[in-house]
Amino acid sequence: MNFDLSADQRAFQETAHDFAANELAPNAAKWDEESIFPVDSIRRAGELGFCGLYCEERWGGIALSRLDASIVVEELAAACPSTATFISIHNMATWMLTSNAREDVAGHWGPLLTSGQKLASYCLTEPSAGSDAGSLRTTAKLDGDGYVLNGSSSVRRRVHDQFNDGRN
Repeated sequence: MNFDLSADQRAFQETAHDFAANELAPNAAKWDEESIFPVDSIRRAGELGFCGLYCEERWGGIALSRLDASIVVEELAAACPSTATFISIHNMATWMLTSNAREDVAGHWGPLLTSGQKLASYCLTEPSAGSDAGSLRTTAKLDGDGYVLNGSSSVRRRVHDQFNDGRN
């Protein structure tokens, strides 16, 4: 089996390496020490396609395979693991939205997210579950035009479905 990188993979790797060396590495220690979330640097990563690694091109992504995307994230992580982790999570959330949302929602948010103009993430934690998705107990059930959230703290809250009526 041949494990050599293709020419395209080497190009992605080199671009990510250069970006990481010039943008992330010089700032990583300060960001960690001062608890800085480097929005501007993440947006610059988006300009290189790193905020839409495996999203379809029609949403502004560059449609890499997961293997190719991991080559990019590996280079970023060598310079700043926390920023690379966020970029990886952003890519996952962006891919989930563009793959599962209604066409109009994906059409609005996809280009904003894949370009890095807007950032996406997700929350996955509960007091008794940590980040073990299999142990989470919170539920969201559709009730009319909104959702009822039931969490482990017995807090019930009604959340309006912002995308259901097209206002947002």
